[in-house]
Amino acid sequence: MLRKTVDIKGGAIAMVNSAPFNLFGDDLVSATELNRQPGKVLDQALTHPVTITRNDEAFALLRREEIATLIGGYEELKTAFEVLNVIHRLRLGAKIGSEHPFGWLSVFDSNELSELIDEIFEAFRQGIDTSNWDSMKSVIHEWHESAIAINSPDLAFAFNDEINEVNEVPLKQPSVKA
Repeated sequence: MLRKTVDIKGGAIAMVNSAPFNLFGDDLVSATELNRQPGKVLDQALTHPVTITRNDEAFALLRREEIATLIGGYEELKTAFEVLNVIHRLRLGAKIGSEHPFGWLSVFDSNELSELIDEIFEAFRQGIDTSNWDSMKSVIHEWHESAIAINSPDLAFAFNDEINEVNEVPLKQPSVKA
């Protein structure tokens, strides 16, 4: 383990163990120092995460908006992982019933499912770059809407080329009134 010293106000205030890879890119501050200089520590937390250490425990201090983004990303990743799991099972020949939350994926063939996988991975890369997971949510939503359309007998009838060619009615030129 590496040791990291954090300097808040001209003196070493914390000497704590840290992993060689710092996931949060944050500052480490002891609980004692938080008690001594709460304003300074809170000012740090406005710009980046701060880890408060006490004995062998570590606590994260960061803005609520950052936590909301992390939680939102986590929820979208959970959904995407479940979609990818169902796709994997479908491609292995498993039968996924319509009662399953992602049973709608069974309407797509293997090539279409491969396209969906590619779109999910691209949305994931965008989410990593921007911390905005809306594109992942949108991809899954759009594919779900497509599955609903594919399963709709009314839409299937409307898009049936043979029926529409026979009953096709030419459009009239719209009249323009001045």
